[in-house]
Amino acid sequence: MFKLVHQREESNWISISDLMSGLMMIFLFIAILYMNHLQIKASQIKKIAVAYQEMQNDLYEDLNEEFRADLPKWKATIDPQTLSICFREPDVYFNQGSYKIKTRFKSILNNFFPRYITIIYSDKYRDNIEEIRIEGHTSSEWNSRKASKEDAYFLNMKLSQDRTREVLQYCHGLIENDVMQLWARRHITANGLSSSHLICPEDVENRELSRRVEFRTKTAAENKVVEIIEEIKKQ
Repeated sequence: MFKLVHQREESNWISISDLMSGLMMIFLFIAILYMNHLQIKASQIKKIAVAYQEMQNDLYEDLNEEFRADLPKWKATIDPQTLSICFREPDVYFNQGSYKIKTRFKSILNNFFPRYITIIYSDKYRDNIEEIRIEGHTSSEWNSRKASKEDAYFLNMKLSQDRTREVLQYCHGLIENDVMQLWARRHITANGLSSSHLICPEDVENRELSRRVEFRTKTAAENKVVEIIEEIKKQ
């Protein structure tokens, strides 16, 4: 009797062991599929990163080729990492404390912006552009000794925002194509940043360099990567 019961228990144990082994194989198979899926997504992210890096390099080369001869006389530079075209001669652009664009800066924008937007809006780039940020930067000082550091920051914030809005509005007026103008309204923004991004070589503020206007191009690469990561989270 004991031997029969023992045989039954052993038979049951073998069945359970087989079941557990089967389940382990299923879990392993699922894990392998999931890991392969993640590897595919990682591969997609890498491809996007490489493609957008190549696009960024191409855009930098095209902008540099177009404006190379003009940058020195405009006192401007192009950053290959941020694709930012930075104008660094504030006295030419605005009177101190004023947001009205001076005649000389209008002349520069007349020469610069139509050529710039033609490159950005070309078939080669426009579908991969997330935003063009017109940024206004100031130094940390304000032209009144009565202003505290906090007051100076917010007064400069308003001034920089007013200036970038004026530049944006002026540049919009230089776009003659209606379709391009609609695209520009969706993608070009005005950003007054006050003294939040000072130029401080050797930890000392360079007030003249801190006062500047930048046209910064942001590609859509980051959004594409985020979309893939969100897809992974949902699965």
